[in-house]
Parts: sequence; C-alpha cells; structure tokens
Amino acid sequence: MTASRLDAMRAMVAKSPTNALARFGLANELLKAEAFGEAREHLEAYLASYDDEGNGWLRLGEVCARLGDLPAARAAWERGMAAADRFGHPGMRADIEARLDEL
Repeated sequence: MTASRLDAMRAMVAKSPTNALARFGLANELLKAEAFGEAREHLEAYLASYDDEGNGWLRLGEVCARLGDLPAARAAWERGMAAADRFGHPGMRADIEARLDEL
C-alpha cells in the first residue's frame, strides 16, 4: 500500500472515528505495512464497537503476537474462537485454534 493511500485511510478514520469498518480496513492495511502498534490501536477500537465474527480477533491476536505480547494474543484468539462459535463459523474457529497451537 502506498503512503498516500494509508494517509487517505487515516483521514477517513479521523473524519469518522466511530466508523468501525473503516477502522478495520485501516488496521488490515497497517498490518500489511507492518505498522503493528497502530494496527493494534485500530483493531481494539473496532472490536470495542463491533460484534466481530472472529476475523478481527484473529488479526488482533496476530498483531499482539508480532508485538511480543503473547498473553494478549492468546486472549484475543480465545475471544475469536468464542465469536466464531457464536456466529457458526467452524473454519474461522479452526484457523484461530491453529494459531493458539503455535504459541
């Protein structure tokens, strides 16, 4: 992702900070850019305001693991498995469970 595109996404979130899906999109792009600290901030804001089906928790766990915060990664993945179960997504649960097994 180009810096200008990241800047545009950041501006979109700044303009509408309560837009959970904009935060999720920005967090995904930040994850790709390996800006893990900023990605964590936006994922946490997204998850605080949106009933995620598991994918956001999976990504938050990835970010926390990359930042070396393994207890937070484990907690995020456990919440992600619960969300995946609640929404009937066994494949998502299996993906998250595999990450936990790697810890």
